[in-house]
Amino acid sequence: MARARIPDADGVAALGAARAAVATVVDTGDRNGAGGPAAADQAALAALLPRPVLAMAVRYSLQVLAERAKGNTVEVRVPPFGAIQCIEGPGHTRGTPPNVVEMDALTWVALATGDLAWESGIESGSIHASGQRADLRGYVPVAHL
Repeated sequence: MARARIPDADGVAALGAARAAVATVVDTGDRNGAGGPAAADQAALAALLPRPVLAMAVRYSLQVLAERAKGNTVEVRVPPFGAIQCIEGPGHTRGTPPNVVEMDALTWVALATGDLAWESGIESGSIHASGQRADLRGYVPVAHL
């Protein structure tokens, strides 16, 4: 069952709050060059940002990506908050998708807002991408705050 669409005003507000919290947790001067947020930063983020706000920020930004990159060739996962299929090409209907991009919520917020470059996230290992088409360059950032 599909979720109801998150209104833009609510989603942008949540994404802005999440971006600010991620910037507080992660050394903002080094995010674009050295990769994404470390997993150890999860507890610090939780102390700054209520889980429902982070969930809305992730779901809204995934929603925007799905709307801009229609298709079902690549599955983008940000556990435990959401997953979408996007990007035109050969479809996927059953089992494990051949093209998967997965990352934690901190990394996704940084990537979705432009505070983390795709290449840096891949190089650091904070973004896990498998499959020939598992590449979000040209689709991220999804929001310019």
